[in-house]
Amino acid sequence: MISQQMDRISLVRDWIKNAEAIAVLTGAGISAESGVPTFRGTGGLWRNFRPEDLATPEAFRRDPKLVWEWYNWRRELIHKAQPNVGHQALAQLEARKGQFKLITQNVDGLHDLAGHRRPLKIHGDIWEIRCTKCARIWTDRAVPLPEIPPRCACGGMARPGVVWFGEGLPQGVWREAEKAVESAQLFLVVGTSAVVYPAANLIPLALSQKVKVVEINPDETPFSDEVDCTLRGPAGKILPELTAS
Repeated sequence: MISQQMDRISLVRDWIKNAEAIAVLTGAGISAESGVPTFRGTGGLWRNFRPEDLATPEAFRRDPKLVWEWYNWRRELIHKAQPNVGHQALAQLEARKGQFKLITQNVDGLHDLAGHRRPLKIHGDIWEIRCTKCARIWTDRAVPLPEIPPRCACGGMARPGVVWFGEGLPQGVWREAEKAVESAQLFLVVGTSAVVYPAANLIPLALSQKVKVVEINPDETPFSDEVDCTLRGPAGKILPELTAS
């Protein structure tokens, strides 16, 4: 089994070397290696609430202070985290490749800290705040936030700049993600369970375009039997092996 894994790593290294255009999709798994709790992990409960019951427009309308207390808590946890060697390996790969696009489901901003120029954040950014009155968007990395809920200069109440359950993805970002996958020669799928849609649709999109798809994950996913190559293990171990020059 070890020999098979090493053979696969060697194969994917060749694919990376020869690919002119690479797209990458990252999920919660890569950030979990930096100590960021996964959304659905065993440590995901907060005050006996399910995250799925707090990350909705309805929850915000019902009790914006409670929702913001949860996001303030999440921001404090994420603030302590730093990019790991998996994040850094992808940033180094981006610096070497002319056509490279990172697409992430994560809202933690660790890819930015690792040095990515412009990651496509299809689920938003926890450090962004958006006014519900005038729609102004700004970045605030204060931990903890001085006021909950935050207020805009116009006086309107602000919300987290993330995509909640029941909301559509930012269309401009999503279309750019689709185009990046369609035009890639290699698509790396890193640390995602591939069960969250529409993000998971990028995998069959790549397959339909005859793009080589490599899954990097400790666990099996619904697409493990369909992709061109599966590498079992944490991103922090495998990505440096794949991207070492």
